[in-house]
Amino acid sequence: MKIFCTKRATSQPAGASQSRAIGGGRTCAAFVLGLSLAWIFGTSSALAAPGYRTQKSGESSAEENYKRHCSVCHGDRGAGNSRASRDLVPPPRNFNEAASLTRGMMIYIVTNGKAGTAMVGWKNRFSENEIAALVDYIRGRFMLVALDPRIGLGRGVYGHFCQICHGDRGQGVPSAEMAGIPRDLTTPQAQVGLTRERLVNSISHGQHGPINAGFAEKLSAEQIDAAVDYIRKVLIPDLSKLDAVPASGAQAGSGGSQPASGKKIDMSAPLPKGLVGNAQLGEQFYMANCATCHGKNGDAQGPRAYFINPKVRSFQDEYARTSLNRPAIFKSVTEGRPGTEMPAWGKVLSEQEIANVTEFVFQNFVIKCSACGLNQPKPTSKAITK
Repeated sequence: MKIFCTKRATSQPAGASQSRAIGGGRTCAAFVLGLSLAWIFGTSSALAAPGYRTQKSGESSAEENYKRHCSVCHGDRGAGNSRASRDLVPPPRNFNEAASLTRGMMIYIVTNGKAGTAMVGWKNRFSENEIAALVDYIRGRFMLVALDPRIGLGRGVYGHFCQICHGDRGQGVPSAEMAGIPRDLTTPQAQVGLTRERLVNSISHGQHGPINAGFAEKLSAEQIDAAVDYIRKVLIPDLSKLDAVPASGAQAGSGGSQPASGKKIDMSAPLPKGLVGNAQLGEQFYMANCATCHGKNGDAQGPRAYFINPKVRSFQDEYARTSLNRPAIFKSVTEGRPGTEMPAWGKVLSEQEIANVTEFVFQNFVIKCSACGLNQPKPTSKAITK
């Protein structure tokens, strides 16, 4: 700490000037001494404050510790997009996409910090039990989508079918196209009696407020179960406390029930109307018009994506890779997605141009499954390259 004491030069007799210089030096020294004592005693007081190990009081819960100490950088939802993150290089870890982080690695980093980043060690503030509990909280609250493919599938289903009405946090999004307001799943009143079985039944057979149609004819039981698990384990974790028994039709530990409709998406289905897409031309249009939202890699990380709600479709999640075939992409590009910022390109582009961008998205994002380990059928529409 550097303290600079200056005095304005004035035209004074030599003796008076020297006397005042000595007095100013004493004043400056006293000022520095006062600051030093304040810093020493202030530090001692801070070290004795609640939340520090020297307090030796009851340990705080993992959720309290995360909100108090970690969310300022990693964000309330663990996505690493807090306000403070803008000034941190490298940026804080996004736990939603941190599948490579093992539990042991996380405990070590929380304990000792990480060199070259703003992440400090917490071993002098948290006990070993608190650090372990904090890591388990982060993995169970923010990393399930990255660690569990089933939850990843659920997020894709929710984003495609549910988010338009229920919002990205389950809060409900009013719309002029609806007669009522969708259920706000974040309120205690709405959560009463909202067991897993009831959610599965509602999604399958209807009872969606102003929308009475169910999704059993559009989604398999596996997709519905995955969406419910995403809602209950990631979106609204408190809902999981309502369950006393597993949902009917599901066996304990089986991870799902028998298909409700048996309907499966034909991922080899060709483009409609006998169209054949040109992926090369489609790429040119996609990069110029779609990548700003959907991202250059189809991962919904375009420069505008952060500001859009409902969130932009990612073509790399489990749902997209198992459900977005050529006809589905063609339809969405042509008609748009009501309630979202996805426009209806059918009013601007020809059917051939839409077929081109459809082919590019399907070939480059949907069926390239080396990263996720899925074995998708090979495309039936051959791209025109000439």
